[in-house]
Amino acid sequence: MKNSLRLLLLVLLVLAAGCGSIAGSYEETYDDAGNWIVDSTFEAETRLNGGRYEFLVKKDLGIFWSTAGDSRRDGIYSVEATPLEGPLDNGYGMVFRAEDDAQSFYIFEVSADGFVWIGYCLDRCAEQQAIIGDGWFRSEAVRQGLDVTNTLEVRAEAANLIFSVNGQEVGRVTDDTLERGDFGVIVETLGEGGVLVAFDNYRVTPLD
Repeated sequence: MKNSLRLLLLVLLVLAAGCGSIAGSYEETYDDAGNWIVDSTFEAETRLNGGRYEFLVKKDLGIFWSTAGDSRRDGIYSVEATPLEGPLDNGYGMVFRAEDDAQSFYIFEVSADGFVWIGYCLDRCAEQQAIIGDGWFRSEAVRQGLDVTNTLEVRAEAANLIFSVNGQEVGRVTDDTLERGDFGVIVETLGEGGVLVAFDNYRVTPLD
């Protein structure tokens, strides 16, 4: 079960240093690494491949993330994510408003078998809380399988957060736990390693 496995292991792989401008739009097409770290350990690996940011988690139970080295509050955050290899029972998506050197952040994940998880981690997930539903919940908005792209989007305006997958809303909430911070991508394994996800076209658009 996804809910029972989430808390077993949490490991930080990479954190891009620095803090970019908070004004204007942001767009990353991964033609070069920019501030995104490219690295490899025995547990996980990040790399550029064909204009995409590939994220491989080798460990059977773990959650790994990488951030852009920027700082934002309000805006529309979006990213295209495509699982390429590994079990369908996985988790992948985005983090945003990552505070305290990405030790605390909001998480918006989907899985290749059609589930969604929305919540936050505090203090490197010493405290972890779903803010929509009781944890993983099934959604018809998620395109299932490998080599299938899902576009995740969050509209964040102060404490008001609206979450969409492929243009379809999957939840909204008012939550002021985290106010601003970095943003990035995340991949999670839930019992079997070898999960490889490609990310592309990460955008942060200011609100009108």
